[in-house]
Amino acid sequence: MNIRLQRQIDRVAGQLICRMLSLVSRLEKSDRSPGSPDRILVIMLSEMGSLVLAQPMFDDLKKRYPRAAIYALLFKKNRECLELFDTVPHENILTVNGDSLFPLVRDSLSVLIRLRKQKIDAVIDCELFSRISSIFSFLSGARIRVGFHAHTQEGLYRGDFINRPVLYNPYHHISSQFVTLAHAIHSGAIGRPIVKRHTNGDRYSLSQLLVDPKALEELHRRLTRDFPEFQGKRVVLIYPGGGLLPIRAWPVGYFCAVAKDLLNNGYAVGIIGLAGDRSLARRITSHLRSAACLDLTGYTRSVRELILLFHLASLLITNDGGPGHFASLTPMPAIILYGPETPVLYGPLGDQAVNLYLPLSCSPCLTAYNHRNSPCDGNNVCLKSISPEEVLSKAYALLRTRHYGGVSAAGTV
Repeated sequence: MNIRLQRQIDRVAGQLICRMLSLVSRLEKSDRSPGSPDRILVIMLSEMGSLVLAQPMFDDLKKRYPRAAIYALLFKKNRECLELFDTVPHENILTVNGDSLFPLVRDSLSVLIRLRKQKIDAVIDCELFSRISSIFSFLSGARIRVGFHAHTQEGLYRGDFINRPVLYNPYHHISSQFVTLAHAIHSGAIGRPIVKRHTNGDRYSLSQLLVDPKALEELHRRLTRDFPEFQGKRVVLIYPGGGLLPIRAWPVGYFCAVAKDLLNNGYAVGIIGLAGDRSLARRITSHLRSAACLDLTGYTRSVRELILLFHLASLLITNDGGPGHFASLTPMPAIILYGPETPVLYGPLGDQAVNLYLPLSCSPCLTAYNHRNSPCDGNNVCLKSISPEEVLSKAYALLRTRHYGGVSAAGTV
């Protein structure tokens, strides 16, 4: 389902349903009891990258409620990402197909029936940009409903039935705000906002994912068989796609300039992305006409394989999105390009990434206050002002100081 249609459905149907459910919620008895829940549902539908940034929250929930069963509800395409961490039992991961309207409605009914049977005690709605998650929150039957709330701020109307409303704070990293959501479950406070915790400049880091050496060796063999041009070279990966939000994409010509310089200096360049990014990859490869610049879009068959590929590469240069967050789970450094969104809120956890961001008067423009519907006319000067020369300077500095990765003739990493 394209993002424009999603916004239209959310604005019309979502707003109406939220108002109706808010009226129903007034008939409920007040539930301010701070008792420990037995079954907690986390709703995080849309973004793979957010699932990575939410891991500190899942860890906090497990420490606070060690006996509670943790469930998660997300879009089907994001399931594998959560399975990487083993923070939620696989059988407790519930999914809906968000690719089109009919499968979404069908799966939603099935999921809600299961949630009712499970008797969920508390639900944490981690979403900011849609109303469907808040609707799931109410219909789950949970008596404790945690979620971001606009209070007196502008933002999406998401219903008045969140009885543990948490103030969204655009000055705190989203991983810290997710942890605040976890704290709100146990809050019996009556004041507003109900959570006023000391963040102490929360800085979270993630453990690198362990990889299967046999699987890594198998991907190495497949890569050198399919792309012998990579043999013996250090590989720099680039992700030029913008996903559902093309405004987040650095100009293709800039990626071409960076790739050309890397190729001239003896590096191999691999273009990653989904199968739908192949036309973009072809534009780059046809422009460069180098045997060492190869199209890897759609090549990795899963997120796990993408993680393995990152273990074989020396550097990632990427637009803001999931790949930069996945890179934080590996030893590979990354250069991540921001503009419409900011690393202050969405930067990867850890210190091996270089976040390039030019804060213009209008940046960031994709926010919780505008449904991620940027007012920009498409001329994303915030990204265009980050020059290929600046990216190359950072890239060579990382490549010199971190001699990591490379597809060698011996097959070592």
